[in-house]
Amino acid sequence: MLGKRMRALRKMRKMGLEEFANAIGVSKQSLSNWENGNIIPSVEKLVRIADFFQVTTDFLLGRNIDKQASPQTLNVTGLTPSQVEHLQYLVEDLLGSDR
Repeated sequence: MLGKRMRALRKMRKMGLEEFANAIGVSKQSLSNWENGNIIPSVEKLVRIADFFQVTTDFLLGRNIDKQASPQTLNVTGLTPSQVEHLQYLVEDLLGSDR
C-alpha cells in the first residue's frame, strides 16, 4: 500500500525517482525499494514523505479508510484537467484495493 501510494503521488506531480529522492534527501535506490515494497522507510522518512506530499502518514499507510464515514468532497480548484484525471485514477485505484 505504501509504495503504491508513494508512486501515485510522485507521478501525479510528474516527478522522476531521482527528483523525488533528492527532494526528500534519500538515495534513488532507497526510494525505488520503498515503492516496490522491498523495504519500508524509517518513521522519520515516512513523516518527511507525508510532509512533502501534504498527506498524513495514515494515508500513506492505508490506515485512514473509515467505511462508516460519509463521502467527502475533494476541492480540486487550481488543478489542471490532467491533474484531476490523475487524482481520479488514484481514487479509483484506492477504492478498488479495499474491496
